[in-house]
Amino acid sequence: MKIKSLAVVALMGFAGLLLSGCGDDTPESTGPPPPAPAEYADKHMPAGWWADEKIIAEGKEIFEGVKNIDVNCASCHGKDGKPVKAGARDFRKGERMKLYSDSVWLWRISEGVPNTKMKAWKSKLSEDDRWKVMAYERTFGLPGMGYDVAKKDWVPVAEIGKAAPAAGAPGEAKPAAGDGKAPAATPAKEEPKKGGK
Repeated sequence: MKIKSLAVVALMGFAGLLLSGCGDDTPESTGPPPPAPAEYADKHMPAGWWADEKIIAEGKEIFEGVKNIDVNCASCHGKDGKPVKAGARDFRKGERMKLYSDSVWLWRISEGVPNTKMKAWKSKLSEDDRWKVMAYERTFGLPGMGYDVAKKDWVPVAEIGKAAPAAGAPGEAKPAAGDGKAPAATPAKEEPKKGGK
């Protein structure tokens, strides 16, 4: 009887290990994703689409399989961005999603993710539709944000394309030069001695 119980416990432990291997712990999910390959590196969200409610609504229809019954992102990622299948990306995790530029995100939707169940969708969705679904997906973990190509960062949509404020503008602290550390103290110059030695 003890051997049978021990075998059941060992089998359950092994099954747990197998299931955890299907989870969101691939090298790409625990570290930053690799950069987009050349064919995607210069592709970016069309101007104004991050804030365009019509684009986001169309993206939702694609995400939920309403527009194209062959494409239903929600069947893995969940209607609210919370995965319903093991290994699917959790779009609600904003800090994780910030690691993905718009180019990398498009690349993954288009080509899939190796060693996962994420399929390539470029044969089922036009590039515009892939951008639309991405505009919707980011509303789960990055609401009100958009990827600013010049800053190479996620910023509030209203800030996209705006230059950083000029140094010395009224009411602003002057930015520190260099690496942000205080400059090293410079040795004081010795005064020349008067009258000889």
